[in-house]
Amino acid sequence: QVQLVESGGGSVQAGESLRVSCAASGGTFRNYAMGWFRQAPGEEREFVACISRGGSSTVYAGSVKGRFHISRDNAKNTVFLQMNSLEPEDTAVYYCAADPDSVLGTGRDNDYDYWGQGTQVTVSS
Repeated sequence: QVQLVESGGGSVQAGESLRVSCAASGGTFRNYAMGWFRQAPGEEREFVACISRGGSSTVYAGSVKGRFHISRDNAKNTVFLQMNSLEPEDTAVYYCAADPDSVLGTGRDNDYDYWGQGTQVTVSS
């Protein structure tokens, strides 16, 4: 069973950048596709991005495509989400998640078995 811990959230101004990280332990990290999701107050959790086990394949939600970049370092058991040109609408708690069954990752939160505790990202205008 893998444990996930996010870090790197914070408060920024619109247009600025932020990178959040997710460190994994307790499992074989390279055997999991990884995803990032977010949940804003009063909203349902939504898909942000996912990355394949090897890191060569990525998928993004339309609202972040071209601004966010997901990557992973399997040697360091860590997945990253680089967020550029942040907008107030990006304000949310960001969660990383691990999917042991998919090679490429999916946008469905029900496919992910393991979740971190989340990290807050706040973007002010």
